[in-house]
Amino acid sequence: MTYRRWFVVGAAFAVIGALVAAFAIFYGNFSPRGYVEDRYTRATGQDIGRDAIAYTSTKRPSQVADEVTDAWKPADQYVDGSGVYLRYDDDSVVILPVAAGSVILLERLSTAYPRYHSTVGNSWGWGRGSTVRGGGPGSGK
Repeated sequence: MTYRRWFVVGAAFAVIGALVAAFAIFYGNFSPRGYVEDRYTRATGQDIGRDAIAYTSTKRPSQVADEVTDAWKPADQYVDGSGVYLRYDDDSVVILPVAAGSVILLERLSTAYPRYHSTVGNSWGWGRGSTVRGGGPGSGK
């Protein structure tokens, strides 16, 4: 009876392992960064130094943003005529229009926020360690 119990436990772990492996293969990385890396074309010529890593798509920025946000809900999002700015816990995904579609820039939040602050301002609420105040009653007092 004990061998049977261990066989059932082993089989259960094998099934769980197979499901995790299949999920990893099918869905790729488990982050917005991984999502972009897996689905869009790398464009090293459009990188911004070593901070912002560039990818491209033939789709409009709004279409790319819909794909990314359907897969990974951002903490904050800002959209204007210059592009779509998505903030996640540690990363940003900035989608800008180009003649042939979009350039998608992946960047750590620590360098993206100063770079795009003049565009997103306080609409990109700051996460952990924020110095940006909330907008509720009595804020800023």
